[in-house]
Amino acid sequence: MQRFHLPDMSCGHCVAAITEALKAADPQARVDIDRDTRTARVDSQLPRERLATALSEAGYTPAPTDTPV
Repeated sequence: MQRFHLPDMSCGHCVAAITEALKAADPQARVDIDRDTRTARVDSQLPRERLATALSEAGYTPAPTDTPV
């Protein structure tokens, strides 16, 4: 399980875009997003770097202090 802090996430549209980006990268991923804390937890077989790239390409660059959960 990976945890990403996404400071640019602020609304339901953001949640949908982030979920879509992660699912496009890994259709089997389990995604849990907490809009209040601006975090996404992702259970995926993909490397963390690939997930971070998918998030960045969608316009939601993870904060550099992210750590695996």
